[in-house]
Amino acid sequence: MEAIILAGGKAERLGDAADGRPKALVEVAGRTLLELTLARLRAFGICDVIINTHHFADRVADYLRAHHDFAMHIEISREEVLLDTGGGLKQAAHFFDTGSDADEPFLVHNVDVISNIDFSKMLSFHQAHQALATLAVQDRPTSRYLLFDEHHQLCGRQAGSRQAGVDGTPELVRKVSQTQALAFSGIHIISPRIFSLMNEAGAFSIIPVYLRLAAHGEPIFAFSADCYYWRDLGRPEHIDAATQDIKNGRYTGDPDAFLSR
Repeated sequence: MEAIILAGGKAERLGDAADGRPKALVEVAGRTLLELTLARLRAFGICDVIINTHHFADRVADYLRAHHDFAMHIEISREEVLLDTGGGLKQAAHFFDTGSDADEPFLVHNVDVISNIDFSKMLSFHQAHQALATLAVQDRPTSRYLLFDEHHQLCGRQAGSRQAGVDGTPELVRKVSQTQALAFSGIHIISPRIFSLMNEAGAFSIIPVYLRLAAHGEPIFAFSADCYYWRDLGRPEHIDAATQDIKNGRYTGDPDAFLSR
């Protein structure tokens, strides 16, 4: 399986914690977010990776070069204009087998999340359900929920609040008898035929694409990640918490899989 790491965003929410670095090179317990993500991928045998870059793109490329690409096959997809998750993915389509008979799924991983989600189990789930996309989700508070039906297929989204839980008006893309509101983890597995279904251009988020395709009956499933460790690393306090989790052993995501410097 191949993978794309979404690392093009600015580190604006990290403030001083970024210290003038791109988000991918912010450190947690002495390791960059990019290294942590690459280590997780390599632990599952994923060694072919493309990374989208925008903010301080040269610094990310220099970092990879200095570390000899961590003994992996890594390509860079440089964005002159930040293309968001959907646009960034579409620009990197050439990296994946997108032929008419292509069926080898690939992993999408935000650089600013850390988890010990089992990618092998997630891939097996994706293949067993013949999904177009499989999203790792959790039952936790968030400001933006995705809605899934009783068969765990995407059917809408809903705004929420961290304090009050789900309190927005649901936006359903198809009729369902019941829904479950879940938080997306920033980790998904996608079948490459999605590229032939993308009519969006320029900068765009992948979520509206998923919703549009779900409305037309495409199978987009939820993979429950409630039993796994997961943390967003977009704020300084999250970086501090993850550092402590690594030090005290709460984060058990392949501790021996860190790549050598």
